[in-house]
Amino acid sequence: MNDSAHNTPSEQPKRTGMRALATAGDDGEFSVIAAIGGVRGVIESMLPGLLFVVMFICTSDLRMTVIASAALAVIQVVVRLVQRQSVMGALGGMIAVAICLFWAWKSGEARNYYMYGFITNAVYIVLLLISMAVRVPGLGFVIEFIRSLPTEHFKAWLNGWRTDKALYKAYAQITWLWIGLFALRLIVQVPLYLTNQVGWLGTTRLLMGIPFWALAIWISYLIVATPMHYHRLEEKKRKEAAEQ
Repeated sequence: MNDSAHNTPSEQPKRTGMRALATAGDDGEFSVIAAIGGVRGVIESMLPGLLFVVMFICTSDLRMTVIASAALAVIQVVVRLVQRQSVMGALGGMIAVAICLFWAWKSGEARNYYMYGFITNAVYIVLLLISMAVRVPGLGFVIEFIRSLPTEHFKAWLNGWRTDKALYKAYAQITWLWIGLFALRLIVQVPLYLTNQVGWLGTTRLLMGIPFWALAIWISYLIVATPMHYHRLEEKKRKEAAEQ
């Protein structure tokens, strides 16, 4: 069984995140594991955070914890470079970890390692709520943008999927789903931050990270797969009719 650790440079990178949803109907296949970055991607994304919380609980030494977590994030990128693997995911993760570590380091409080996550979740909630208010479901916008980049006739592209009632409804549902996910993270984790329970905060952050993301992507796929399939069939028919 092949995984990302055995890919050659000539192989196409696996589709992850929203791109996996946007292209799910192209070949009729969808893999949650691939969508969240594969087994290696999951391990790489969780390790720095896991190391941070475990080391801090065991040592209470913020300086040592920050240095060790930063070193691990850098090593992950270097290993991918040596193996001639794609480093974009690992690099993005390293940057996010660096921001979190810097915040904790400068403030002198381990709990501030998680502040960046609170801010990003809050920003996502606000943006998605605005998208629902203007009747352009944010998840639908992202998925359709990835699926068919509107290089011209933006209004026609926008109306093309918004006027498909079944597809619009599906996109609205998954947008609310993701709003709920981001909100639940804040509801659970912010009280732990305010009471300075770093151990529990780190644990819930890990549990509500990749596992929740995987579940949300899977449910999103179940909701949008059928209306997206029929929408593409209609697009194909219209295109063929226009060419005749």
